[in-house]
Amino acid sequence: MAEATNGREVEILLVEDNATDAELAFRSLRGKGIRNEMFLVKDGEEALDFLFSRGDYADRDQVGRPKLVLLDLRLPKVDGIEVLRQIKADDRTRTIPVVILTSSRQDPDIQRCYDLGANSYIVKPVAFEKFGEAVSQLGFYWLLLNEPPK
Repeated sequence: MAEATNGREVEILLVEDNATDAELAFRSLRGKGIRNEMFLVKDGEEALDFLFSRGDYADRDQVGRPKLVLLDLRLPKVDGIEVLRQIKADDRTRTIPVVILTSSRQDPDIQRCYDLGANSYIVKPVAFEKFGEAVSQLGFYWLLLNEPPK
């Protein structure tokens, strides 16, 4: 799990405050042969700083935006819905696929996320193995099969 970009382009940005879920997500993607550069941020404020090259990430190249954002909703500092709103409201980040990966099955959350432009909404399976499989399938689709706009 990357804690620093080391000058490489980040292709998957995981916004997750639960260390166990983050580790499982990265391990599942690696286990399915996905070798894209991955980066973890642990709260919504850090996610926005990373995406918009501000704060601790002010020196990060804005052009090197992620190919995929996996976003939890229940986050410290700035919640996932606000992070999604800001991503989809900005021309620089609007076309980045954002997959909501959360434990919330609440219909208002699901509807609000789609209204704000989420590309997919996945409820985290409770079972460890099923969660890992869901994440690896997400990575395979969004990174290998999906054709993003140029």
